[in-house]
Amino acid sequence: MKVAFGCDHAAIDLKNELLNYLTEKGYECIDYGAQDPNVKVDYPVPGLKVAEAIMRGEADKGVLICGTGIGISLAANKVPGIRAAVCSEPYSAKLTVQHNNANIIAMGARVVGTELAKMIVDSFFEAEFEGGRHEKRVNMISDIEKKYGAQWHE
Repeated sequence: MKVAFGCDHAAIDLKNELLNYLTEKGYECIDYGAQDPNVKVDYPVPGLKVAEAIMRGEADKGVLICGTGIGISLAANKVPGIRAAVCSEPYSAKLTVQHNNANIIAMGARVVGTELAKMIVDSFFEAEFEGGRHEKRVNMISDIEKKYGAQWHE
């Protein structure tokens, strides 16, 4: 499985820890930055890069990290077909795959520590979409994307 990673400048250390952790577990990891903690990176930039990589089929799933995980996930969720979920514990990470067919896990480097983050990604990547009643709901989300895609402007 190919996993796309992205973070802002606040989350480089945690991103590198998780990237190495998943690489050691046999995942093929692609790093979309950030790289230098002294260079500010606005979280929408890596959020978009990872989401587009998944949309194009260059990666199967993604891991996004910023200070809280919220901003970077909001950016990623603007890309059609992306279901990015912010999780701060393993149970939600498992259920977002089982029930929502999430393809990106997001978390906050200022919210979770390294060991908890490893448990979160393990739960996310070990889970499988259950389909059934959940598939109907995921399709409803896709219908919302189709209805409003690129039509709304501030």
